[in-house]
Amino acid sequence: MDLHPLSALSPIDGRYRRQLAHLADYFSEFALMKYRVIVEIEYLRFLSARAYFPLSAKAIAHLDEVKENFSLQHAEAIKSIEATTNHDVKAVEYFLKGELEALGENAAREWVHFGLTSQDINNTAIPLSWKHAVEFEYLPDLLNLNTELKLLATQWRNVPMLARTHGQPASPTNLGKEIMVFVERIQAAVELFIQVPFSAKFGGATGNFNAHSVAFPNEDWIGFANEFLEGVLGLERQQFTTQIEHYDNLAAQFDSMKRINNILIDLCRDVWTYISMDYFKQRTKAGEVGSSAMPHKVNPIDFENAEGNLGLANALLEHLSAKLPISRLQRDLTDSTVLRNIGVPFAHTILAFRSIEKGISKLVLNAEKIEADLESNWAVVAEAIQTILRRENYPNPYEALKDLTRGKARIDQKSIHSFIDSLDVKATLKKELKKITPHNYTGVYPEF
Repeated sequence: MDLHPLSALSPIDGRYRRQLAHLADYFSEFALMKYRVIVEIEYLRFLSARAYFPLSAKAIAHLDEVKENFSLQHAEAIKSIEATTNHDVKAVEYFLKGELEALGENAAREWVHFGLTSQDINNTAIPLSWKHAVEFEYLPDLLNLNTELKLLATQWRNVPMLARTHGQPASPTNLGKEIMVFVERIQAAVELFIQVPFSAKFGGATGNFNAHSVAFPNEDWIGFANEFLEGVLGLERQQFTTQIEHYDNLAAQFDSMKRINNILIDLCRDVWTYISMDYFKQRTKAGEVGSSAMPHKVNPIDFENAEGNLGLANALLEHLSAKLPISRLQRDLTDSTVLRNIGVPFAHTILAFRSIEKGISKLVLNAEKIEADLESNWAVVAEAIQTILRRENYPNPYEALKDLTRGKARIDQKSIHSFIDSLDVKATLKKELKKITPHNYTGVYPEF
């Protein structure tokens, strides 16, 4: 059966293809070929610029055209070569040699892939595609989501709300401030994430430039490679490597993404709970169905879908960050097949961002329910009263409020004010205490 959204094995390429197809620019087999070609061409040009061999202006223009407009036809040509070589990177090398031969640039032919092993290409192509995916897709999407959350926080900055600790009514808070908790956490996690460099390996068969240095012993190959990776590709070169890169920085980025996903899971569960408490209603769309049996239902499916995708992404990120830094001696092949899957948790994460954005766009504040919950929980002002009584050196205020409120079926304004009236304190203090309500006892927090 030909690949079709209905026949795809993975929902990333099936059910969710329409939302995630653009990620194929970074993580597909086509993309891996494209980035390998980019690295090989840039390396060939860098060698030529250092006067190792001449490369005509015509050849440079043609190679740049291949690099900038790498097509499906190019990828199919490489795949056809791979059918013979049974080696994907060698197929790229032969493809580029063929392009040079067609131009009559036979003198440049053997400089393609000069002195390199396949991992010099894979461990630059994959970090480069990962870097582009993070910078062009992940970080913009995440920061946009965080901006939307901050807009919601600003919109609800003056909405007092009953807090719940251990699921029980607690000192009131502010809805906008509670959203800002997640805004701050995400921003802090992003700042940690971006401190991790995008690193790569480039040093020959076992990392020591053996072939390079035996051919040209007077060349500063370390300086050459540093300049190529950092100046041309924008990647930080690891100085001491085996045949492959360490993957430690990549693992750190996976772990950072996992922490950010955990923050978003926390957000989804909180919003889900607020919806279940009727603090939020959800906008409906004509024709949509919430349940196959119960016509009244409007389920919080966007936050549930996001939570599920974030959890799946985290399971894969956990394996990637644990597995990739481990390799036997100078190299085994276990990293190769694993690396081909880094786009999967990335895609599930982006899908979760979309679901959260969709979910928060449907939220409608139910102010009446929030206010009713505050009014039904006057016991939460007990903390305020006993704290002021402590200030006044009143004997055993905590114990007095505990006897009044703990475990009681209902404490309302009348019972609180009756308690205040029974206190042997000045009238001015009683007046101060009676001004405290569940609606205004919300504390202070920074401006936002």
